[in-house]
Amino acid sequence: MIRTAVAFAALAALPLLGGCDAPWSDDGERVETAQEFPPADRPVAPTVSTKWSTEEARDRVNEADDVMDSADVRPGMTVADIGAGDGYYTVRLAPRVASTGRVLAQDIQPEVIERLADRVARERLDNVSLKLGAVDDPRLPANSFDRVFMVHMYHEIGEPYAFLWRLRPALRAGGQVIVVDGDRPIADHGTPFRLLVCEFEAVGYKLVSYDDKAHAGGYLARFVPQGKRPAPDAITVCKNP
Repeated sequence: MIRTAVAFAALAALPLLGGCDAPWSDDGERVETAQEFPPADRPVAPTVSTKWSTEEARDRVNEADDVMDSADVRPGMTVADIGAGDGYYTVRLAPRVASTGRVLAQDIQPEVIERLADRVARERLDNVSLKLGAVDDPRLPANSFDRVFMVHMYHEIGEPYAFLWRLRPALRAGGQVIVVDGDRPIADHGTPFRLLVCEFEAVGYKLVSYDDKAHAGGYLARFVPQGKRPAPDAITVCKNP
């Protein structure tokens, strides 16, 4: 009963959204809230699963600890796990930031958030909260995060310019966005590294490091805000290589 009550309480605080798992409406139009931004000149990988690999296989190669070490995640930090899925990183970030830190797990699918809420309650992760986002907006509170993780999900973002533009204010001074993805075509569920850097730079981020993470399925890239955000209609669209 306690587990169910906690999970229900977590869900009750969420602004649930319907129909936000695709960047286009049924008639082929882009979501209205993204239309002030240019559309991406690339395909969008479909969400075929909330799991990139099994948790046991990922732990055998020490994926999460290695990625969190590379991202310099420390106790007391506030971290967002975007596209959290079944919570592989969420449940490992929670002890890393410790009781003095916070983890916000975000996804755009209500049923995924519901399952993750149950897991968070079951594992008694008191420093984790949940958030339902949208395809064009992570809906994160401003000036709140030291690290924002986007692991094996960037290729599924249908409105990258709107999404990254609206993500930027959520970072604290010194905050970083951490992207883990495969350097392969989006159709193969990856993001070509050059395209990733171009899209981030187009909305006012700077690449600060690149690490080969073959055991984590590709690369790890760290970005920080640089300069002012461009106006939505001034964003230069990147060409898909």
